[in-house]
Amino acid sequence: MTLLRFSPGGLSRCRFAISPLAETVGCLIALQRRRSEPWLAPWVTQNQSAFRDWLEEDEVAGGLVPLIAATKWFPDYIGIPPADGVGTRLTDELAVVAAHSDEQVVASSADAREASWEPSPTSWLGLRGLGQRIAATLEDGWARFVEPDWPARRAVLERDIMYRAGLLAAYGWQHAISDMGRKFAWVGDDAILFSHQDYPDRWITDDGLIFVPYTCGGGTWTCERPPNYALVYPAWGVAARQQPSATDPASRLLGPGRARVLRELAQPATSTHLATVLGLSLGTVSAHLAILRESGVISGTRSGRSVLYQLTPRGQSLLALLAA
Repeated sequence: MTLLRFSPGGLSRCRFAISPLAETVGCLIALQRRRSEPWLAPWVTQNQSAFRDWLEEDEVAGGLVPLIAATKWFPDYIGIPPADGVGTRLTDELAVVAAHSDEQVVASSADAREASWEPSPTSWLGLRGLGQRIAATLEDGWARFVEPDWPARRAVLERDIMYRAGLLAAYGWQHAISDMGRKFAWVGDDAILFSHQDYPDRWITDDGLIFVPYTCGGGTWTCERPPNYALVYPAWGVAARQQPSATDPASRLLGPGRARVLRELAQPATSTHLATVLGLSLGTVSAHLAILRESGVISGTRSGRSVLYQLTPRGQSLLALLAA
């Protein structure tokens, strides 16, 4: 098994970040595998034809994406720890990707192929200027498949961080990471079980570990540029973005709009986050929130300049009753 081991000061310096590069990589992997979670199926179907055409047109994309979608060892030029927390910019991340030499790209790709469970094209690795080509391909993938709905994706990521920051403040890191991945578990007081594969343990020193949520899929990976390490994990509550069915009891009782808002508040959120994630106007969301709050199924707590809404015990009981 593989552990992430913390130095005495490492755990106290852990933090969260948003990585447009990790989001892009996650989306490309979801499109390549096609066996997506149910809530991703409409997005995958919508983009599948354009994605396949893109792989055929771009030699680097046609070799790189199948490789990273079918390996247990990410190439170093993909695993870039975000450097600026929630303000990390794609251009800065891609500059690090572009700085890799051809020799570094070829060697790291060989490691990834060795850990791959499916073959992938290798002719692209004979091109020159591979670091710059990979950066350009990832930027193109971002523009095609991520950027069009980035505001909604970012809202999901921000909510995940807000949710885990609350758990961290109340219960500590053990609870904050408890549902980040199916394989994760605390080992003793200073290590996280990251993988059951037999790889060398990673030591997280006083720079701390960066936790990076993303919205597509259920896999996890590490980004490693020692002494900086990041752990990329599926954002909490992405499944809640599904549209309720016509026979959904909550929709029939509350109306589809208020039912979506109520279900979305299984994870605390601001009105702005709700509007972005659900694709509703801020006025519509505010009206739904006012009625739900008057009914006692949600409550609001001021957090800085915003109000953070969450289910009350009555709201939790209502959803549990309607799901029975």
